[in-house]
Amino acid sequence: MTTLRFPLSRIEGHARVEMEVLDGQVKTAQFQAIELRGFRFFMIGTPAEQMPVIVPRICGVCSTAHHVASVKALEDVYQVTPPELASKIREVLLLGQLIQNQATSLFIFTMPDRVGASSLFHMDQDEANAEQQLSLAQRSLKIRQIGTDLITLAGGQFIHPIKAVIGGVTSGIKREAADGMLKALDEMLPVACHLFDTYWDMSISMKERIGTWGDDQPAFYIASTGRSHPSFNSDEIRVLGPDGTERASFPPRLFRSYLEYDETEYSYAGQSSYQGQVMRANSLARVNLALSMGTPLADEYLQKLTHTFGKPAHPILLFDLCRGIELVYAFERAIELLSKDLDYEDTAIPYTPHDGEGYGLVEAPRGPLIHHYKVKDGLIEDVEFIIPTVHNMLAIERALKVAGERYITPAGIDLELEKAVGRVVRAFDPCIACATQ
Repeated sequence: MTTLRFPLSRIEGHARVEMEVLDGQVKTAQFQAIELRGFRFFMIGTPAEQMPVIVPRICGVCSTAHHVASVKALEDVYQVTPPELASKIREVLLLGQLIQNQATSLFIFTMPDRVGASSLFHMDQDEANAEQQLSLAQRSLKIRQIGTDLITLAGGQFIHPIKAVIGGVTSGIKREAADGMLKALDEMLPVACHLFDTYWDMSISMKERIGTWGDDQPAFYIASTGRSHPSFNSDEIRVLGPDGTERASFPPRLFRSYLEYDETEYSYAGQSSYQGQVMRANSLARVNLALSMGTPLADEYLQKLTHTFGKPAHPILLFDLCRGIELVYAFERAIELLSKDLDYEDTAIPYTPHDGEGYGLVEAPRGPLIHHYKVKDGLIEDVEFIIPTVHNMLAIERALKVAGERYITPAGIDLELEKAVGRVVRAFDPCIACATQ
């Protein structure tokens, strides 16, 4: 038995892939999270009301989703419903994270894969194209900056937002600040579309280069977006079957009644499934579940995707194209929200702390994120973080096995395998920092 190990880069956190090969056949393909964060364990005994400002430290990339999910979990404990304005501002905050994350994943993590480069800044060694390459990198970073600015506007600060509070948000968004953000969004939306068009063309070209778009076997899909259009400040989890029919719909407190969760001996991240079947979360799941995006340009891209690949679509590299659709949607939806008055009433309502149990759900860029708290004597008695990446673990390993079987034969190992392994994992955009809680 031969063991192949592949360290991974351009993902969030630390992980590797390990394959066991015998006589040219792939016996196992494991995706291993190799760090133990243990964040949930030192939350025990924390004053419950401090959780929304502590849990964003779980991950600098996913801090916004953790911030809002924590607030919603405590609102469930205290039985408080925030005002409508607060929900809109939280949506703006989550849209900022969506822009920041999808721009990072598309242009910094995976665009180099489209041309076989190791970095966005080394995509073409031809000096004649140096200026074009620099322009591509600069535009990509500017798109990402729009997301960070939007998070700062709606969340008070970028890395670890503070503006969502139990019962609402600390303040509205002033008209002057909203107008400044609108100007930036309007200016950069065409740039985002142009970059995405370039990315789309690169992806189609890569399909011809590698011969396939990877694991295209049917799967179940899990997301907490709305039925008619995306909703990231969500309250219900939905599961789509491989044939495109909805199989389940449930609130976060019932997730263990519908999903199976298992620990593994080789990884610090667990694996979830739907009735033992492979699931996929993240952008492809949301696009497969959405009837429309609800904004003009994003709907045009959605129609193009559906016309080309069908619905539900299954090839894993479509995750990346779906991220581009969501990037455009987030721009358009943020423009819609900021064009309206977001500073017209009290942004929070009072609440009375008490003990109990609560669940908070948001649709993070990587899928449904659940915070589950038990509060006793005002302190956290127990806490559980159900991280979106665990819903993709079985799908990642299945896709890795497909890649291994393509490039490993009794005659030898094609060196393209190492690149394919990276492409497969980055398609799912896993966050290992969050998944090892």
